[in-house]
Amino acid sequence: MKDRYLEITFRKGKPLAAYLYLTGKKGVQCVKAIKIDEGLIADYDQNGVPVGVEIVSPATTSVQQIKDALEKLRVEPISENELAPINGV
Repeated sequence: MKDRYLEITFRKGKPLAAYLYLTGKKGVQCVKAIKIDEGLIADYDQNGVPVGVEIVSPATTSVQQIKDALEKLRVEPISENELAPINGV
């Protein structure tokens, strides 16, 4: 999927939170957030389209959990390479 990217926030060298942006569109606003798994929250736009996934604790979230969450959201599968920073956390 084009424009999808992962952002991880660190504090004192430790991962604090992460966000997987599902679209690079500017001006997209989240109007609803729903828990989809332990530590994973999906954000939706006004049309009910998932625009991102909050990864509350990247240090304890597995790559497989993220892949399963994207499948639940019916979003294009993600590669190991795209999630490489999560593996290294």
